[in-house]
Amino acid sequence: QMQLVESGGGLVQAGGSLRLSCAASGRTFSPYAMGWFRQAPGKEREFVGAISWRGGSTRYADSVKGRFTISRDNAKNTVYLQMNNLKPEDTAVYYCAARPGVIAAQYEQYDYWGQGTHVTVSS
Repeated sequence: QMQLVESGGGLVQAGGSLRLSCAASGRTFSPYAMGWFRQAPGKEREFVGAISWRGGSTRYADSVKGRFTISRDNAKNTVYLQMNNLKPEDTAVYYCAARPGVIAAQYEQYDYWGQGTHVTVSS
């Protein structure tokens, strides 16, 4: 089992920035691709972005491309989501997830999930 714990959420004004962290424990972190997803009230969980286990490959949803950046520190078993120029439509619960192998954009392909962290962007 792998445990994932997100942190860094909060309330921010539109145009502001937040950095989310996701700390992993319980399994060797490095062979896992890591993804970030979000779910707004009344909406389905959607893909935000993902990073390969070595960090050399990333993929982003069109809605966040150019504003969000995913990185990871395998020595610290942590993946990050830097969010800049936040918009009210970015308001959601953000989840990190892990899967062995290559990155993926479908939430069904991820094996382990964190409990989520709330992000609220005010206009």
